[in-house]
Amino acid sequence: MARLGSASESVIVASGMNADDDGETGKRAIVRSARDLIGFATGIVILVLSTLPVDEHRLSALERAVFRFFNAFPAFLYQPVWVVMQLGNIVVVPLATLAALLARRFRLAASLATAGMLTYFGAKLVKRVVTRGRPSSLVDDVNIHGAAAHGLGFVSGHAGVAVALAVVAFPYLGPRSRWVAVGLAGFVCVARVYVGAHLPLDVVGGAALGLAAGFGVRLVFGRPAPRSASLRAAPCS
Repeated sequence: MARLGSASESVIVASGMNADDDGETGKRAIVRSARDLIGFATGIVILVLSTLPVDEHRLSALERAVFRFFNAFPAFLYQPVWVVMQLGNIVVVPLATLAALLARRFRLAASLATAGMLTYFGAKLVKRVVTRGRPSSLVDDVNIHGAAAHGLGFVSGHAGVAVALAVVAFPYLGPRSRWVAVGLAGFVCVARVYVGAHLPLDVVGGAALGLAAGFGVRLVFGRPAPRSASLRAAPCS
C-alpha cells in the first residue's frame, strides 16, 4: 500500500486491484481520497443547513421567487424534460447497476447500487423528520406539468438519486462524459422544480443527500485513481 498526493488530496492506494476498475487500460489503483471525505462532509453540512429554513406553513420570499421562475417555463418543454428527469427515478439504480455488471465493472456496480438505495431510503427517512408538503400546499397557481406529485416534498428523492449516481460514476468516466453526468444530475434537480413537484430547498436537500451518499460510498468501496496517480503509485512488495 502506498500514500501519494499533495496535502489538498492525499490518497491511499491499494495494490492488486481487479481489472474491472478500468476496462480500457487494465488495472488502475483504487484510492480513498481526502476529497471524498470533504465531499461527504460537505453533503452532510448542506443537508443540515437546508433544513433550517424549511417550514411546513410558510415559504420565504426568495424560495417562492426561485420556484416561480423555474415553474413558469413553457409547457411544451415538458416531454423532453420528463425524459431526462427519469435519470433520478429509482428504477435507474438497478438499470445502471446491471449495465456496470455487464461491463464487468463490479466495484462500480456495487457502488451504484449502494449509493442509489442509500439515497432513496435516506430521502424517505428525512421526509419523516422534516415535514413539508408539495409546492401546491404553499404556493398559489402552481403549474403542474404531468402527473401531480403527492406526499411530502422535502427532500427530493429524484435529485438525490441523480446526484448520488453521478458522484459514484464520475471517476469511471472520461473527461467529457463525467461533466455530462454532472450536468444531467443538475438538470434533474431543476426539472423537479419546473414540473411543480418540489420547491427549491427540496432539491437542494436532495442533492446534498446524494452528495453525501455518493462520496460516502466512494470512501467505503474506493474509486479508480486518476491515470497520472496510478502511474506514480509504487507497487507493494
